[in-house]
Amino acid sequence: MSNECSSCGENGNCSSQKEGKDCGKKAQSPEDLQLSENLGRITNKIVVMSGKGGVGKSTVAVNIALALALAGKKVGLLDVDVHGPSVPRLLSLSGQQAHIEKDYIEPIPWSKNLWVMSLGFLMPNRDEAVIWRGPVKTGLIRQFLQNVAWGELDFLIVDCPPGTGDEPLTIMQLLGKEAKSVIVTTPQMLAIDDVRRSITFCKRTGSQILGVVENMSGFVCPECGKRHEIFKSGAGERMAKDMSVPFLGRIPVDPELARAGDEGFAYVKVYPDSETSRVMREIVQPMLDLQAVTA
Repeated sequence: MSNECSSCGENGNCSSQKEGKDCGKKAQSPEDLQLSENLGRITNKIVVMSGKGGVGKSTVAVNIALALALAGKKVGLLDVDVHGPSVPRLLSLSGQQAHIEKDYIEPIPWSKNLWVMSLGFLMPNRDEAVIWRGPVKTGLIRQFLQNVAWGELDFLIVDCPPGTGDEPLTIMQLLGKEAKSVIVTTPQMLAIDDVRRSITFCKRTGSQILGVVENMSGFVCPECGKRHEIFKSGAGERMAKDMSVPFLGRIPVDPELARAGDEGFAYVKVYPDSETSRVMREIVQPMLDLQAVTA
């Protein structure tokens, strides 16, 4: 007579089975086990998202990953913006092709502490449009989490496309309650209105919100150091307070940050003493504190 529970597959270890009945738990498939094992090697999972496009979310995600890697942490950067994968350009990795084996995909190394994966590394033609419906995108995101050989990581930073649709929902469901979120906005109310919905989305999916980042917030003159309010600023901080979530910092408009994105160099490494880099260090400090707690 078999001692295996017909529901969960446990052999002699199921508490319900000891009472003469099945527990009703579904046995994990090999794919689920692989996903669980892969994610189990990652200490902190942080999703960078925004309800609004054009707020510089990918730039923020890339510089968070760079700042953590420069602080000596092992970091993975996952770009799940299927229709507009910009991370390869931001890190001067355009044209790189990921190595694919039967059971795993190798991420692209940027440095000894930072590994990157994006659909941009799997497309032979960067001008090709990705015309996919939800289930296909969901399958790709699962593959990125399940099959990419991330190894042991202190942080996985996930750059999501704007909105609260298939990609962010899939990421949150696959990462589970361990996922934490950074919400990016600009000071304009047109962005704030949509970003408020992102905060509600995170609360409903059970994701802890690390905080809000207000990007393109004022301009610090590189000559005199004086701050100029090209656009109004402070709306992101007021929204965070109103919705009872932390505020992480204001990133000023910086022409060199824009150039870094176009040319693919690490801004926080090249300009460590700038106001923008100072703010980025403030933004990642709560993440480093998380690592200190879990270490």
